[in-house]
Amino acid sequence: MACALAERNENSKMSAATSAPGFDPGAVSIEERLGAVEERICAACRRAGRDRASVTLVGVSKTQPPEVVAEAIRAGVGVLGENRVQEGLAKAPLCPAAQWHLIGALQRNKVRHALSLFTTIHAVDSIECLRDIARVQEQMGTRPGVMLEVNVAAEPTKKGFSPQGAADAVRAVLEDGVVNLEGLMCIPPWGPDPEASRPRFRALRQLRDSLERQFGICLPSLSMGMSGDFEVAIEEGATHVRIGTAIFGRRNSGAWRPQRSADSDSYFLQP
Repeated sequence: MACALAERNENSKMSAATSAPGFDPGAVSIEERLGAVEERICAACRRAGRDRASVTLVGVSKTQPPEVVAEAIRAGVGVLGENRVQEGLAKAPLCPAAQWHLIGALQRNKVRHALSLFTTIHAVDSIECLRDIARVQEQMGTRPGVMLEVNVAAEPTKKGFSPQGAADAVRAVLEDGVVNLEGLMCIPPWGPDPEASRPRFRALRQLRDSLERQFGICLPSLSMGMSGDFEVAIEEGATHVRIGTAIFGRRNSGAWRPQRSADSDSYFLQP
């Protein structure tokens, strides 16, 4: 117990150090930051009595230029998370082979584009979008993993299902029998104390367990935890942690965005 407490304190110090005003994210490489994140994931898994293989690290590459994402892939990040469909479509061909997840909201008019790249969609927030995915995936012959975004804190500014809404969505999926529903996802309210997220993560896990019992199904995935609180999320059962700043560092320049070709739906690299 004392060792675990000391380990947690050391990790807290590391997290605080890398978020301090004087910390220069360029002072260390992506490979070094990734190594530090891996150590923290392993430590959280040990505290929770879990196998490291039970947690998927999703490197959040949104607004990062392709050359930086390529560096992360070469360093060992095998799963990339993008918030926008068009950014992923523009970036993926310019990077080494990797698995791409959509972690941002999926607009219904972009479902077909999304299913051409992303193997997992983390944040489906409406039954209508689920039905669009079902229809398009049958046409395309793809079957991505899907998670339901749950608004665990009932924040009026955030999208996502309520707990009852999540049950209704599961029922709709089972009635259609098409979508590959894997689990739930949440984004708790932001705060400087990672422990403040624990009740939200626990609530998501308990909701998942309740849905499994109610419908007699298996929902193996819980996407929860980001750079500031992923260790707490792992202790509460996260199977996917979405980590950006702790791997890529803070951005010192403008965000990278794809540009649309004037005469087509394709995207090209910014100059």
